[in-house]
Amino acid sequence: MFTGIIQDVGTVAKINRTAAHADLTFETSLPATCHSKVGDSLAINGVCLTITQLVPKGFTTTIMPETSRRSTLGDLATGERVNLEPALGVTDRLDGHFVLGHVDTTTRLLKRETDENAVVLTFTLPAQCQNEVVFKGSVALDGVSLTVSAITADSFSVSLIPHTLDQTILADLRPHDRVNLETDILGKYLNQLEGTKHEHN
Repeated sequence: MFTGIIQDVGTVAKINRTAAHADLTFETSLPATCHSKVGDSLAINGVCLTITQLVPKGFTTTIMPETSRRSTLGDLATGERVNLEPALGVTDRLDGHFVLGHVDTTTRLLKRETDENAVVLTFTLPAQCQNEVVFKGSVALDGVSLTVSAITADSFSVSLIPHTLDQTILADLRPHDRVNLETDILGKYLNQLEGTKHEHN
């Protein structure tokens, strides 16, 4: 489990793709500073993955076909930057919201606007997530915990403060870029509960 508070921005150092999977090596100091070991979980652009090997300047992980299809990780290229967050420890402080690292789908940036010192990003709202994205609710975009600041029938917006822009790759986004979307786990349970109620009525 994660919080959506990014701990480091890493770089794709090496990609080894096969027909069955892809091994990705990332350059970052995070494993050393967090005392990570093989088998530990890290969120990469919001996707929970397992460290399969530690290397001098980072770590390697394996991405299966389902992960590539459901997220943007299959599109990564050498040299690209990624958001990184280690799994939440039992005694760690929860500053964002509960993020599972199970990406629901991807969404595209529609527009980018400036609002004084903030940047407002507006994304498409995928049909399957319409009941789970709510005004003032939480979403994780490329692993970053954010609050929905506006919503329409087919889009939603989030506002990024300067700190978030400085500490994540969301500052690099341009219209039509894809990001990973994970809706709030509370929204998922409430949506399922409502569906169950309707089935029994």
